[in-house]
Amino acid sequence: MTKVTAQEIAQFRSQLAENPTVMEALDVIEDCDGDLEDATMTLAIRAGQQPETGNSEWLDALAKKWRAVICEQGFREDLLQGSVQGMMAQLKTISTFPQILATPVLMYVLKQGVNTFCEPLDEVLE
Repeated sequence: MTKVTAQEIAQFRSQLAENPTVMEALDVIEDCDGDLEDATMTLAIRAGQQPETGNSEWLDALAKKWRAVICEQGFREDLLQGSVQGMMAQLKTISTFPQILATPVLMYVLKQGVNTFCEPLDEVLE
């Protein structure tokens, strides 16, 4: 189980206050006591997704599916600094990415550690 703290949720709220989709996702994450896997499943069902694996496996698989985008160098630098606005704006331009899931995916990546999450991609590119 991957949990985020009230402070981490507040940080996302302050950075992305103008985005109603992010606020909705953060409300669900709070309702799930910070449990990203549970919140992601709830949000996925709302978005019309039908997750068929366990909660933690599904969130991990979803994040990995978007690793190439998330780990682009310019966005990675922002994420390492704790800034998510640029990454969120980029994800909004991808029609195949369910917008409601962007928040828990980015929180998951930050909890894993950006460099740790991106390391398998770095090994392929070297």
